[in-house]
Amino acid sequence: MDTASLRSLPELYLARHGQTDWNAEGRLQGQVEVPINALGQAQARRNGRYLSNILGERAETFRYLASPLGRAMETMRLIRGEIGLPPEDFATDDRLVEVGFGDWQGSSMDELRQSDPEGIRRRKADKWGFLPPGEKGESYAMLAERVRPVFESLDAPTILVAHGGITRSFLALYAGVPGDEAVRTDIPQDRVLHVARGRLEWV
Repeated sequence: MDTASLRSLPELYLARHGQTDWNAEGRLQGQVEVPINALGQAQARRNGRYLSNILGERAETFRYLASPLGRAMETMRLIRGEIGLPPEDFATDDRLVEVGFGDWQGSSMDELRQSDPEGIRRRKADKWGFLPPGEKGESYAMLAERVRPVFESLDAPTILVAHGGITRSFLALYAGVPGDEAVRTDIPQDRVLHVARGRLEWV
């Protein structure tokens, strides 16, 4: 996979949605609608306060873009509210939905070790390229190619709220992180990945 240059991007703040009950239970959410919980709301507000403090009035000049899944949109509303902007005034892009886990969605890894041990073995051997069973199954490699055009299209400073899989894909596409390492990277829900001038850091 070709790695794009961080220097090709405008300033970007990339955030994961706040915690959901399925996150807390270790269940694969994928593209299932699961709302953020009380901790997730607090995480979103924390990120909003941080952005408000660091950007000040400049926040009004940013583009705001989110996954259309409810947990990402609710996170974005809370972030914008903390910044002092109209909560609903942001765009969504269907390509930013989370990776599809197919028939595995809703299951925990412990449950899958019982119901599909062969699938778990194949996933462990190649987590980046593994295709979960089911009509809506999607590998992380496929996800990266799905979201690549979204990042390539960014032409203005942007605050983007999506999912763990989207951030992992970003690290593989732009930060030179090998795919199998990117998919095992923990993506916090109470911090934001900041990209500017060819550098990235968690803030």
